[in-house]
Amino acid sequence: MSRTAARIVLAPEERATLDVWARGRSLSHRKVVRAKIITMAADGVRSQEIATVLGVSRPTVQLWRDRFLALRVSGLEQDAPRPGRNPTVSVKKIRAVVEATLHTTPPNATHWSTRSMAKAQRLSQATVQRIWKRHNLKPHLVKTFKLSRDPALSRS
Repeated sequence: MSRTAARIVLAPEERATLDVWARGRSLSHRKVVRAKIITMAADGVRSQEIATVLGVSRPTVQLWRDRFLALRVSGLEQDAPRPGRNPTVSVKKIRAVVEATLHTTPPNATHWSTRSMAKAQRLSQATVQRIWKRHNLKPHLVKTFKLSRDPALSRS
């Protein structure tokens, strides 16, 4: 008993879009290959033959056939989101760095540096940099400006 892939039938506007993508020179290679997979599948070419002609694996062909059947042309435009790695720094620790940056100053200094904060919070300097960047914290920049009352500076 042989398994056959689900039949793909393209609407005329889908066919036109995919043909443009398949010939595209300024599009990403991934998008061009995806368009070719679907157009060949719609023409009745078997998945194994598509894989051989395009130089991809048969599971890749099946993945994009299934994605097209589920989401149509919009499913071919981008990769599916992936979960990524679990964060190694807890939300509680990140909150502690942000709070310390905003509401405290280190001993013998006017503001926190990434090195001093990293040492105080027992994190790496790069981790503190990432936290500050994500929260748009710049403790080395002064936010206010005071005019001097020194009469020697106010000559006009």
